[in-house]
Amino acid sequence: MSINFSDGLEDQAMVTSSSILPEDAGEGGLRPKTISEYIGQEKAKDNLSVFIDAARMRNEPLDHVLLHGPPGLGKTTLAAVIANEMGVNMRITSGPAIEKPGDLVAMLTNLNEGDILFVDEIHRLNRAYEEILYPAMEDYAIDIILGKGPSANSLHLELPKFTLIGATTRAGSLSAPLRDRFGVISKFELYTTEELKQIIRRTASILHVDIDDASLTEMAKRSRGTPRVANRMLKRIRDFSQVKGDGSINIDITQEGLAALGVDGLGLERLDREILSAIIERFNGGPVGIDTIAASIGEERVTIEDVYEPYLIQSGLLYRTQKGRMVSQAGYHHLGLPYGDEDKNAENDATD
Repeated sequence: MSINFSDGLEDQAMVTSSSILPEDAGEGGLRPKTISEYIGQEKAKDNLSVFIDAARMRNEPLDHVLLHGPPGLGKTTLAAVIANEMGVNMRITSGPAIEKPGDLVAMLTNLNEGDILFVDEIHRLNRAYEEILYPAMEDYAIDIILGKGPSANSLHLELPKFTLIGATTRAGSLSAPLRDRFGVISKFELYTTEELKQIIRRTASILHVDIDDASLTEMAKRSRGTPRVANRMLKRIRDFSQVKGDGSINIDITQEGLAALGVDGLGLERLDREILSAIIERFNGGPVGIDTIAASIGEERVTIEDVYEPYLIQSGLLYRTQKGRMVSQAGYHHLGLPYGDEDKNAENDATD
């Protein structure tokens, strides 16, 4: 593809780039640095270990990688681990941050041999700019046009061999031509309670916080299968333990803190319960469309779909039909509400 730069390269701003993640700047860096330190996602991790070792043996850059799954599962962290294992720098940007073709070209031309370009929310990259990536990913080259009209000149730019790592919560939103150019595609799954316990234990050790096993289990069960939620929960319970306790975390302070935060036994927060309640009380349990749900609770559709709905479905409290979303029997019971004729009959039997 040829790109017109008639407005001049000098006006194109450099997109965010860094080899240090923001969270690593404080509290000792909670993110793991190596594959062996990375907890969970065993299938993706084991495959990537093979691909990384093979690339290092051939002294070649790793093939382009696409990481997809719900937010907070460690996609950015794994990208940084890959860069560390490969011994290269990683430059970071996101789809919405790339506002002009020159932004993307500036990043590509400033890469060094073997570097990693990490694009978060790659599904939000402008479709017109995706075409810049096609020759860059396949041939490590781009063609740009300087000037306008008869005086315009085409310039062929060779790029250093690099690895593009894309992260997305919506793999289905990627165009097929872009998705097919990734040589490694890894899907992230929600974490198990045991994996989350290991993550919380590791974070507590880094933060120098004493925590008992019962608290580890309780936090892990309520972390929605998400390490980001688990680490955030630990930090907030640490605050409660320092202000209302002796600084160590026990089950009593954990339950008190979680109750104050509005996190119930399944890890549901206020908005989770609001979604279920709205469907039950306003739409008779469903089916109801996602746009209608979003309007009824005053929340963005994309937030419900990406952040809240996956866990509600995974927990068996909500399910999709062709006509819309419906609350399951377990969802009714979790909110303490009767479900259909079954519960009504049970109530009648109890009064007989």
